[in-house]
Amino acid sequence: MDQERIGKFIKNLRVKNNLTQKQFAEMLGVTYQAVSKWETGKNIPDIVLLQEISNIFKVDINEILKGEQVCQSFLKKSKKGFIILLLLLMFIVVNMIIYIICCNSDSSFEFRTLTTTCDEFTLKGSVAYSKEKFSIYISDIDYCGQQNNIIYQKIECTLYESYRNIKTEISACPTNTIPETLSDFLQDVEFSIDNYIASCKHFSDSDLYLEVLATNKENQTISYKIPIQLENCNTK
Repeated sequence: MDQERIGKFIKNLRVKNNLTQKQFAEMLGVTYQAVSKWETGKNIPDIVLLQEISNIFKVDINEILKGEQVCQSFLKKSKKGFIILLLLLMFIVVNMIIYIICCNSDSSFEFRTLTTTCDEFTLKGSVAYSKEKFSIYISDIDYCGQQNNIIYQKIECTLYESYRNIKTEISACPTNTIPETLSDFLQDVEFSIDNYIASCKHFSDSDLYLEVLATNKENQTISYKIPIQLENCNTK
């Protein structure tokens, strides 16, 4: 992971939006010295601050970590592009963990990648956790099943966790009542959950999944369950 490249990317975003380091720092609740360290590649923001920067400048968090913007439409349409992005994300996660362990970073977060085993759907996501926090980020959900041209009158999606036979709703996206295909609906769906009350060991022993309910013009509802896998957490 190239910290200098990440720093230059953050600086370019700040400058393009006519913000001083002090103004940018106040928006994030940090010191301008912290912003200066990011932009010079001496340090990187933790996952919570990365998400805030992503929201402020309307860029994908993975673009910040890569240090450049990528063409999202190409990645959605190309299976090869998705595989490359997944490998890149895994590379970034591994190097970030090495950085945290070896370079004595101020951040105490561990990072893990989220994937799905469902053949009809793709997604990308990650979790960040420490002793105090557990955050979940999921985006770029895409339906690649055979019947991807069906127009649905209503679509709902909810993120669930099933732990010891107890089903818990983590978050839900706004219900769509405008006729559109499942792919069109999902391309704007993302989940960003901070400070979730759970531990890494808890999630390793539970089932995390996304449920999508799509109702067609005949008022028939089709249910899709998208299982989400979490890499082994450090439960020590």
